[in-house]
Amino acid sequence: MKDHLTNTKRWIVKKIAEAFWSDNFRQKIKRLPFERIPPGSDAKYRCCVYKERAIVRCRVLAGLGFSVEADDEMTSLLEYSDAALKRRQIEGPPLTIIDIACKGCVNARYYVTELCQGCLARPCETVCPFKAISVKGGHSKIDKDKCKNCGKCKEACPYHAIAKIAVPCEENCPVNAITKGEHGVATIDYNKCISCGCCVAACPFGAVLERSQVVDILGALKSRRTVVAITAPALVGQFNAPFSKLVTAMKKLGFSRVVEVAHGADKTAKEEADELRDRMDRGDSFMTTSCCPAYIQTVRRHMPEMLPHISDTPTPMHYTGEMVKSANPKALTVFVGPCVAKRREAMEDSCVDYIMTFEELASLFDAADINPAECEDTVIKDNASAEGRGFAVNSGVAAAVKAALGEGGQNVRIACIDGTGKSEIARMRSYAKNGGPFDLLEVMTCTGGCINGAGVIKRDAKAREDLLKFVSDSKHLIPEEK
Repeated sequence: MKDHLTNTKRWIVKKIAEAFWSDNFRQKIKRLPFERIPPGSDAKYRCCVYKERAIVRCRVLAGLGFSVEADDEMTSLLEYSDAALKRRQIEGPPLTIIDIACKGCVNARYYVTELCQGCLARPCETVCPFKAISVKGGHSKIDKDKCKNCGKCKEACPYHAIAKIAVPCEENCPVNAITKGEHGVATIDYNKCISCGCCVAACPFGAVLERSQVVDILGALKSRRTVVAITAPALVGQFNAPFSKLVTAMKKLGFSRVVEVAHGADKTAKEEADELRDRMDRGDSFMTTSCCPAYIQTVRRHMPEMLPHISDTPTPMHYTGEMVKSANPKALTVFVGPCVAKRREAMEDSCVDYIMTFEELASLFDAADINPAECEDTVIKDNASAEGRGFAVNSGVAAAVKAALGEGGQNVRIACIDGTGKSEIARMRSYAKNGGPFDLLEVMTCTGGCINGAGVIKRDAKAREDLLKFVSDSKHLIPEEK
């Protein structure tokens, strides 16, 4: 079930696509804020409809691929529409913030609710290591100046009377890259940002967005060039349709071919297996996988001590794009996946031209009135392996590498970081310094794996179940080298 925020985000991309396919793109884009909030509407979320329309305008800017922070408010949507059609590529950070959409949440802190009974035991006061809690008038009080937000008081209270006020974007950012700026609204330090998209998924006001490449992709599909969709394994389970029908649906959008990134994953697994074998032979303490671009950015920006342990093997997305480009150097590749961080990776990879999330793909299906479940099945002649398709779930990468090692992998010790947070980063720093009880460490920034990335449609158990069934039904294992 889609909530109001999801509906709003999907509506923006859908309307941009509809405008692109019309004969009056500029004027339709210009009218979107008024189409979303017609004259005579009452304000629902902000002080007035004018501010709400301004927020819609900013959402349209991000949907067209522009940075909201760089907007001078004097440039019209007509001009932005023209610029979107003319540009060759999107440059700069993949994320952007709508400051006027940000709620400006209060600082994260703990506070005592009316459930407090002023009990004699006073466990909250007893466990506080900073002497920040006192009891006055039969009610516990927290001194905000002394409190360090450790949460021990909340854990100790037998009445669950202590609550935490959270700031979702800040709390979910694993590297403290998003904070309140001088005006009390969210701001991103792009020197710290790893483009994981955790803030995008966490913000209930939708103030943090991706800069979409949908207009660029639609332009490519309209051209006479061959455009190939390379799809992440996590696609299965997102649309209530088998992969064979999703291929048909994407071809109806105009894609010439659809290639599974799981094919590239097979090559990554074999290359990482060879690399791990070489590293173990020379006495390295351990190796980490290279597939998660947010993890790679975390190491580059926040854990340089882990750099010697990162696999040098390219990602499945790179290898799949390379396969397509090798067969047809003039082809354009569009990675369709669940990951926000892939946008940054693609900026450094000439084998991948564009990135589109599952949410954006769903919006294009809506705009084109395509229901994947009602499409015919396309015969999949070149099935990927179970190991390659399993890259989308936690422990899948490590399992594929171990399988690729063959008999030599029986004694290889593997471990997984399932979701990267502040505590996991601290643990990895310790591993970099002291080693760990493993030879191969898989790191997934998103808990549960790529299937729970910031660009997915569904994060429920059914989506995971459908993907795992797709994996289990796959009969082609990683082939032996000839």
